[in-house]
Amino acid sequence: MSPSLICLGNPLLDLQVDTTLEYLAKYELKSNDAILVDASSNDPKMAIFDEVAKMPNVKFIAGGAAQNSARGAAYVLGKGQVGYFGSVGKDQFSDKLSEENESAGVVSLYQVQEKIGTGKCAALITGHDRSLVTDLGAANHFTPEHLDKHWDQVEAAKLFYIGGFHLTVSPAAIVKLGKHAKETGKPFVMNLSAPFIPQFFKDALKECLPYATIVIANESEAAAYAESFGLTCETTDLVAIAKEIIGTDANKTVIFTHGLEPTVVTTTAGSTTFEVHPLEKSKIVDTNGAGDAFAGGFMAGLTQDKPLETCIDMGQWLASLSIQEVGPSYPKEKFTYTKA
Repeated sequence: MSPSLICLGNPLLDLQVDTTLEYLAKYELKSNDAILVDASSNDPKMAIFDEVAKMPNVKFIAGGAAQNSARGAAYVLGKGQVGYFGSVGKDQFSDKLSEENESAGVVSLYQVQEKIGTGKCAALITGHDRSLVTDLGAANHFTPEHLDKHWDQVEAAKLFYIGGFHLTVSPAAIVKLGKHAKETGKPFVMNLSAPFIPQFFKDALKECLPYATIVIANESEAAAYAESFGLTCETTDLVAIAKEIIGTDANKTVIFTHGLEPTVVTTTAGSTTFEVHPLEKSKIVDTNGAGDAFAGGFMAGLTQDKPLETCIDMGQWLASLSIQEVGPSYPKEKFTYTKA
């Protein structure tokens, strides 16, 4: 049996730790942001990984935004329904990622690099904010040719989910999947993932975005898109930004999450808002990965051919479950979605 949902992203091992604003200031980091660092650049921020690994409260978690979403979708859909493409090193860290995917029911379709280590992400938590510092490592070396080796899985899939972080790695792989999706009429969902994607990878985004039938982002990513692409609308006007992204494409839907504010869904026909699932503050354990969980629940609903409003509700439901766990994780107990 081939997976119904195929996801593409950058597999990483997360090193998650509660830290202080003073520690962030030491490396000139923002409390709610995501950046890339490169081991070959002698960036002082590379020291963060060794420092965090030695901290007494560090947690090692299987990560990578699209991989988190893949596990979330599998939480709903069950074993073997979700396949995940990405590049890893041949090391203990990729073994850990494979084990986590296997446990979650995700089919790992990894491209393995013999001489490059698996990527890692330091998730520095301050309150409900998270500053993500990522060394892509092997994740940075995914090639479209690896898709060819598993093209039977691509052809058998019903739909695709692309993590925006992969725009920094292989736009050609995204376009390859996008062309297949367009030719076969399959849903093709892209997540902007972080403000720096539209800021610094504008050309790659411009190349890949036309293939997307659904675009997911949060309010910060929407504002970054508006600024980067020189939109004339206010960067806080989510509906106006969404309309600019859609243009005249009647097949495109834009979904903007906004923390505890209502989720905004826009098509050429108009815009609708959906209230977020309320959750007592005392139940919130960790909001890191909430957006990934939303995407996972949403994609699960889409895979099951649910109406758009139900898919949104499933995304919010899964996000509310995830933030009651540590890191981008899901309950060990299997809860079943029921529409509120």
